[in-house]
Amino acid sequence: MTDATCELCNSTGGTALWQNDLCRVVSVDDGDYPGFVRIIAARHVREMTDLSEAERSALMGVVFAVESAMRETMQPDKMNLASLGNMTPHVHWHVIPRYRDDRHFPGPVWAEPKRDAVIPAERVERARLLALALRARLEAARP
Repeated sequence: MTDATCELCNSTGGTALWQNDLCRVVSVDDGDYPGFVRIIAARHVREMTDLSEAERSALMGVVFAVESAMRETMQPDKMNLASLGNMTPHVHWHVIPRYRDDRHFPGPVWAEPKRDAVIPAERVERARLLALALRARLEAARP
């Protein structure tokens, strides 16, 4: 089921890294936040409770697998998980590695910046490796 007016029904929502029948994992092109990933429900649902219990559990399994791979690969100071959907009412999760020196820390990435962006080259390289780590972890967990 799709919604013709929904941005996430009509586009991948980022660079596709992995998918199954339930969801897709995409890399978000945000130069301030290398490694920023979204997990997007494959069908149009507005709320987590629109999914069956089994689907909710499986989706959260993907979110947690992404977080684990991200923590190992990106080595952030903190992880942010968010499912808002106020602007795009389609179930999706943001998984964002956070660092004490990022533009918005300790605020959310959507807040006003607190400092200029200075992205260490190693962080960009880790984000490149993250795509491989995510695929390996998610493929190993696939039923």
